[in-house]
Amino acid sequence: MTLVRYNPDRAFARCGRDFDSVFDSFFNFPSVRSSNDQAFVPRVDIAEDKENMTVVVEIPGMEKDEVKVFVEDGVLTVSGERKTATENKDSNSIRTELVTGSFSRSFTLPDYLDVEKISADYKNGLLTITLPKTEKAKPKEIIVAVK
Repeated sequence: MTLVRYNPDRAFARCGRDFDSVFDSFFNFPSVRSSNDQAFVPRVDIAEDKENMTVVVEIPGMEKDEVKVFVEDGVLTVSGERKTATENKDSNSIRTELVTGSFSRSFTLPDYLDVEKISADYKNGLLTITLPKTEKAKPKEIIVAVK
């Protein structure tokens, strides 16, 4: 289950962009506005197999020490801040689409995971968090003798 913090300003910003795009397309104006009104929310894949649950977080352009991963009260939280890659005060931006800012993603974990053995790996902009299952949660094969 994903917990998403409600932000009423996001709805108003989207409404303004939609309204502007109607006029831009009607008058055939090129769209040259920045998307700084968007919040940085990294995309996440969650998978489960017999042994583990795996959470993969897409955070390109960040260093591993800029990301925090912790579990508290059965909730996995990944947070950090993506900063502007280049900042040149002598030039004016024509178009800025790289979304920056702080982020926090939280996920309620099932009881059958062993959070004491959590591990994380960061490579090529992907943070892979592995949450092993407890022994009693792993499927067991029982051989039944047929007579």
